[in-house]
Amino acid sequence: MSNSVIKGCGTHHIAVQTRDWDASLKLYRDVMGMQVVAKFGSAERKIVLLDTGDGSHIELFEPQSHTPAPGDPAGNDPITHFALTVDDTHAAIEHVRQAGYEITMEPKSLTLDGMDVTIAFFNGPNGESIEFFQTH
Repeated sequence: MSNSVIKGCGTHHIAVQTRDWDASLKLYRDVMGMQVVAKFGSAERKIVLLDTGDGSHIELFEPQSHTPAPGDPAGNDPITHFALTVDDTHAAIEHVRQAGYEITMEPKSLTLDGMDVTIAFFNGPNGESIEFFQTH
């Protein structure tokens, strides 16, 4: 299905203000296999753009001195969660579980307005909630 109002509209990237730069790179690049397609920013604040595998991206921002620490309740970010398309939700959630990430919702199959899906959630190293989303 394509957007008939804004042609070519789709997810390009989701920006994440990291709390722990190295832990974030470990999850997105090393554990989940996303490829770095661009590195930019400055010496004071690195930014990296990673291809999720389908041409959409995650953009990670290096923490700065005023960035809240992991778990800081005052560090609420405007991202509620973001969803990544997967072919097998069960396999994807097991993969991140084995890498040590907290699973917040085990795989669940449901119908969303006629669309059959299987979803699961886990927490990333910055407190971000990540959803795996599989359509059937």
